Amino acid sequence: MKLASLKSGRDGRLCVVSKDLSRAVEVPHIAPTLQQAIENHDTMFEELGMVYDRLNAGHAPEGFDLDPIDLAAPLPRAYQWADGSAYVNHVELVRKARGAEMPESFWTDPLMYQGGSDGFIGPRDDIRAGDEAWGIDFESEIAIITDDVAMGTDVEGASSHIKLLMLVNDVSLRNLIPGELAKGFGFFHGKPASAFSPVAVTPDELGDAWDGTKVNLPLITDYNGKRFGSPDAGTDMTFNFCDLIAHAAKSRDLGAGTVIGSGTVSNLDRSRGSSCLAEIRMLETIDTGNPQTPFMAFGDQVRIEMLDGEGESIFGAIDQKVVKG
Repeated sequence: MKLASLKSGRDGRLCVVSKDLSRAVEVPHIAPTLQQAIENHDTMFEELGMVYDRLNAGHAPEGFDLDPIDLAAPLPRAYQWADGSAYVNHVELVRKARGAEMPESFWTDPLMYQGGSDGFIGPRDDIRAGDEAWGIDFESEIAIITDDVAMGTDVEGASSHIKLLMLVNDVSLRNLIPGELAKGFGFFHGKPASAFSPVAVTPDELGDAWDGTKVNLPLITDYNGKRFGSPDAGTDMTFNFCDLIAHAAKSRDLGAGTVIGSGTVSNLDRSRGSSCLAEIRMLETIDTGNPQTPFMAFGDQVRIEMLDGEGESIFGAIDQKVVKG
């Protein structure tokens, strides 16, 4: 099943989207918002699934042609957004580029930060930044949406809590981050609003590419019309989504509608390209002593997408331009 939110108010209007992403049906009689559907997934997902089947069979006359520009993020705002860094080789590169050793604990204890979730942006919304000097960067990732997760949930019990998956562009302002981290209190200005794919999908939509813990497909990023990277999301994922859920729930309950990100998808095989500019700059620094690739400028465009085995888009594409805000 594929679900989306039309732009409307703070929480959008929930709609069911056809498998080919061309048509949609609003479902206010079942759940007006995705947050409400997640909170009542035991009953509402079954009803929404019936609408999905009708829509795909061509038996939904109330359906309409879907334009991604009309969509907010699937969850336009969430009670919690926690982003991990599951691809530890990416973290190792960051530290190596600045001559720092990586603690051994990074391989056994996930990194995670809590980001702003009071206002995500849609898949076609502009990336707004006040100054190019802030070091504007994209980060292509996968995210999950959970139901209620009890504190202390372990890795073995985490998979059943993954209700939906989506793509995310976790925008970073790289030149603001070092000063913030130096204060010893984490990100704030360096992590503006994130954007999410047009639809969120139930795990069964991924078929064999979903193993219950991670997605085994390439995540494609095009930058200014050219292929930038297509690393495989299941390869070199040190911490899978069950690991990340268990880590997040160590000392707290996670409310239904919690969004957890994978962190920048990255492979040791550099021929697959990268999922952010910072990684390219790190590799350049390691090779030559200095980065050559600039961060994003106003007018630059990034597109993030994932295709199934038949070459069809699963989540739709995040397609954004950087503008002065």
